[in-house]
Amino acid sequence: MKKMMVILSVLVMAAMILTACAPAAAPAADTPAQPEAKKIKVVNLINGVQGDKSFFDSAVRGVTKAQQEFGLDVKTIEAGVDPARWQPALEDAAANEEYDIMILGTYQMSEFLQIVAPKYPDKKFIIYDVSVDYAACDCKNVYSVTYKQNEGSYLAGLYAGLMTQSGIEGMNPEKIVGTVGGQDIPVINDFIVGYKQGAKDAGLDPETGVIVQYAGGWNDPAKGKEISLALFQQGADIVFQVAGGTGEGVFQAAQEVGRYAIGVDSDQATIIEGTDAEKAKVILTSMMKNVDNSLYRALKLYVEGKLEFGKAEALGVAEGGVGLAYNKYYDEFTPQDVKDKIAQAEKDLLEGKIVVDTVFK
Repeated sequence: MKKMMVILSVLVMAAMILTACAPAAAPAADTPAQPEAKKIKVVNLINGVQGDKSFFDSAVRGVTKAQQEFGLDVKTIEAGVDPARWQPALEDAAANEEYDIMILGTYQMSEFLQIVAPKYPDKKFIIYDVSVDYAACDCKNVYSVTYKQNEGSYLAGLYAGLMTQSGIEGMNPEKIVGTVGGQDIPVINDFIVGYKQGAKDAGLDPETGVIVQYAGGWNDPAKGKEISLALFQQGADIVFQVAGGTGEGVFQAAQEVGRYAIGVDSDQATIIEGTDAEKAKVILTSMMKNVDNSLYRALKLYVEGKLEFGKAEALGVAEGGVGLAYNKYYDEFTPQDVKDKIAQAEKDLLEGKIVVDTVFK
């Protein structure tokens, strides 16, 4: 036993000596920092200005939501209201901005994009409210999203026609409604044919019972007010604005004479109530073209690698692309029988029982 203890002591001492003589362990190398994931760069080109409380503001909301959720690097460029500046702005941004994907919209920009997109095959483009002509250009890097505004406007026309006959305060016995379009162009006329069809199904004469005027521009509230006052003087109870920023004048006119309006693209009453609660009360509903939802959806698909370029999609009532704003103003001013008829019409649209005319054949 004693002998065993001696052996163990010798072994322990030997181990201590070896440990003391061993070279010091090299310090652990710092773990290299993982490179930060490259942010997707997005240019949002607006052929107009922000602040219209309608079309372009809706687009900005959708892009901003995607930016916040997916960590996108977004730059918004305002090309202004002068159409002569729009093509140079697109060409300049395409050539000189750093981006992975560029977003732009409106009917007027499609021809310009058909020229620009093929020059940058490694870049991606989203155009909304219109489709490029894929047969006319090598645009396999472009995704187009359009909206069945004729379907949403059918509901707006049906609603206006029913409301003018409802007997609520401010309605005249003539049973006339109106609409103000920004310009006499196909996409605006697609709103108008749907609006007229809806008004007809409500019992109005689509020619004498629906007065149509064009403002000739998108950022002229004074012009919108002037035209709307004339429509109200001709007996219109409700005027549907399809004129972007010019449509602000429609609301001003309705407020001034104690009549009503229907907004467009966004839920305009709830947007306006924050700064002018009294003006918001004349906007019975809005025909929402859900640009924000469609752009958020497109960017989400892009981030996931699922967005199909080289094709167009059309979003209607069934796809959530268009519809009426059912807000507190709608609830307060709309009689129950009118609500029931609108709900039934929406159901019939979803089931294909109502087919709405369109200028796009």
